[in-house]
Amino acid sequence: MAILIIEDEKKLVDILKRALKTERYSVDVAYDGEDGLAKAMKNRYSMIILDIMLPKKDGFTVCKELRARDIHTPIIMLTARGIEADRVTGLDAGADDYLIKPFGLNELFARIRTVLRRRKTVDSDIRKIESLVMDNRKHEVTRGGKIVPLTPKEYKLLDTLITHQGQAVTRRQLIDHAWGPDFEETNNELNVHINYLRAKINKGSKKTLIHTIRGVGFVIKE
Repeated sequence: MAILIIEDEKKLVDILKRALKTERYSVDVAYDGEDGLAKAMKNRYSMIILDIMLPKKDGFTVCKELRARDIHTPIIMLTARGIEADRVTGLDAGADDYLIKPFGLNELFARIRTVLRRRKTVDSDIRKIESLVMDNRKHEVTRGGKIVPLTPKEYKLLDTLITHQGQAVTRRQLIDHAWGPDFEETNNELNVHINYLRAKINKGSKKTLIHTIRGVGFVIKE
């Protein structure tokens, strides 16, 4: 289970990394808001631990931008101040919980477990549409019981589409998740990868699941 820490206090980061690894979490780190946002957009994490006071982009902005881009990774915000307005702002921005510094590691672990349990009642590791099954626990896609071999970018594109199945997903949303928010197309890369993805999941089936919405993006539906 991967956790992203976005925090500029390196001593605190080192403590959190060691403690989380002893609990068998894998840990990624960003020391400013811009890098943290880019990593959260590019990679799939089970949890984000997000400080409010950060260089380049503050935690409120990072949280708002992630939610605006339909990234719903659970977020625990950290604040050095116990001001109610900060807590309210963080929760309104889309955070799932908050912790006031200094805090104990046992409390942090308890809050991580609570947030993840709460999210499990909403999110499922296995998503289905027609005979297509995406199992994020195994990082495996099958259709009609047969494994569909996907590249990492194809997997991310399918993950975005199937998360919003039946809904139009914009080109920008797909690019942000598969390539990152700073990527700009030069050779129609999205269409090329979508065509490869569509061909792979359609192989051996008469039903097309991924449909183009002209001027908008794509949708996956029966």
